[in-house]
Amino acid sequence: MAKAEVEVITSERRRRHWSRADKERVVAAALQPGATILRVARAFGVHSSQVFRWRQQLCGKETPPPGFAAVTITADPHAPAARTQGLIEVEIGAEAKIRISDAADAATVTAVIAALRAGSR
Repeated sequence: MAKAEVEVITSERRRRHWSRADKERVVAAALQPGATILRVARAFGVHSSQVFRWRQQLCGKETPPPGFAAVTITADPHAPAARTQGLIEVEIGAEAKIRISDAADAATVTAVIAALRAGSR
């Protein structure tokens, strides 16, 4: 038979109060290599969402630094070897895909960039 731990709250408070030191101890346990939020939450007797909230409060929100998307330039595997045409292909997530084939002059590329800028506003 599994041994169960029961906590009896005798005060009039309905919720438990966690000190900052207790929260830091829970968050530190959650940040250990190999630790999972669910396992730590169960060990300390709290809900996993509470551990996430305390981690945000104590560590701050993890936001990726702003930057550019990675760009890879590769040869088109479906193009014939003797192809002399140019091809510019721009994908914006799953929302838009723009392909300019043949020789792309500066006016065409400028018009595409202007349309992209206008559409993002």
